Amino acid sequence: MAKKMDLKSGSSKKPHEYIIFPLDLPTLDEATHYVRLLKNYIGLFKVGLELFVKEGPKILRAIAEETPTKIFLDMKFHDIPETVSGAQKAANAHHATFITVHCEEGKGLLKAVVDSVKNGTKILGITVLTSLSKEDLKEIGIREDLQDPTQLVLHRARLAKLAGCSGVVCSGKEVKAVKQEFGKDFIVVVPAIRPKWSVVNADDQKRITTPYDAIKDGADYIVVGRPIKNAPDPIEAVKKIAKEIEQALS
Repeated sequence: MAKKMDLKSGSSKKPHEYIIFPLDLPTLDEATHYVRLLKNYIGLFKVGLELFVKEGPKILRAIAEETPTKIFLDMKFHDIPETVSGAQKAANAHHATFITVHCEEGKGLLKAVVDSVKNGTKILGITVLTSLSKEDLKEIGIREDLQDPTQLVLHRARLAKLAGCSGVVCSGKEVKAVKQEFGKDFIVVVPAIRPKWSVVNADDQKRITTPYDAIKDGADYIVVGRPIKNAPDPIEAVKKIAKEIEQALS
């Protein structure tokens, strides 16, 4: 089976370990069902706002009991540096592999979070949400030379790099450009992944890509939710995605 070097740790990473499954579910019971079902078939479980607001830290403890070191805490911190620094200090207790913070407030906020990290957690900067298009960026007042999502992603990735972040989150449309500018050790996590067999017309994500293309362009991890969760057999869906990743790595 093809393997690629984990660009941060130097150890080999199997195809399924590139997959992050988001626990975008309303209850602890539903979330733990998927943790138990998929824990041996994916790399990380992502906990976002919906589940964390509903269940709080107990969902992180539940994941840790089933599969230690597989937590991606996707809080997308976004506030003044002092507040976010405090939130990160509280988050240190959960030993997450990754935690996210928005790049919009600049290097000062990002550095405050990085400086508050303990337990080896890696901070990832949120660059441009995958639900945003060029037209959306224009509407919210982004300056003209940065209304191209790739240029804005690169601009914010520079801030994240300067602040000491371990990497960024961006769409698959920008991953190649980020890797070319910042090198193989700068982690890139790609959400809005849609295998060709799962694409739907009314998708809320605007900058989507396939597992094959994202990994081929250099993604270190891909976030795949609905194509797995909505599949008749989630494990079989994960295996199909891992096969696409294996082909990209080859």
